[in-house]
Amino acid sequence: MSLVRTGINPLKEAQGLVAVAIIVVASLLLVGCQQVAVLTMNQMVTTEFQVMGTKLLMRGEINSRSLGQFEEVYAENPDIDTLVQLDVPGSIDDDVMVAFGYRLRELGLNTHLTARSEVYSGGVDLFLAGVERTMEPGATLGVHSWSDGIKDAQDYPKSAPAHQQNRLYIERMLGNDTFYWFTIYAASAENIHIMTEAEIRRYGLLTN
Repeated sequence: MSLVRTGINPLKEAQGLVAVAIIVVASLLLVGCQQVAVLTMNQMVTTEFQVMGTKLLMRGEINSRSLGQFEEVYAENPDIDTLVQLDVPGSIDDDVMVAFGYRLRELGLNTHLTARSEVYSGGVDLFLAGVERTMEPGATLGVHSWSDGIKDAQDYPKSAPAHQQNRLYIERMLGNDTFYWFTIYAASAENIHIMTEAEIRRYGLLTN
């Protein structure tokens, strides 16, 4: 009895299965490497704070240690009224970024960007926490979709629970969630969209 099914070459079929298996394994290894890299970065100090009078200058990526660092600095300098973000490329830990933002709003702090500030991704979300949000001409704001390592935010239906934490954060900071939906469709997680002045105005990022 022949084992060859009509129209199917067993060797080619086996080669195809091997190729699929290799792709799956490679994808898992890549995700695993990314997770290890994130865990490593979360153990490092990636955020730098510097007090200048009533202003707190901030540089670096937001990770799991950033909120704790801020709390230590603020406890020693309770007169701080404004967080000035200089170069903030994003966040490694979105849960901490959200908690950080809520804490800034709770304390009634303002946020400000200088003419040379470059703030992206989670750094933009943190900027929204300011009671008063100001920026000088020349500052850069860049947004994109978040990713869980498997899918980008835009790949989930709008009703998916995966949206809830970040969507609700934006809604609480700006009064509605329109900006959240703009960010996730503006660019994929691997890319960045630099906001125009018109977009910054349209979505109410500035209070002045």
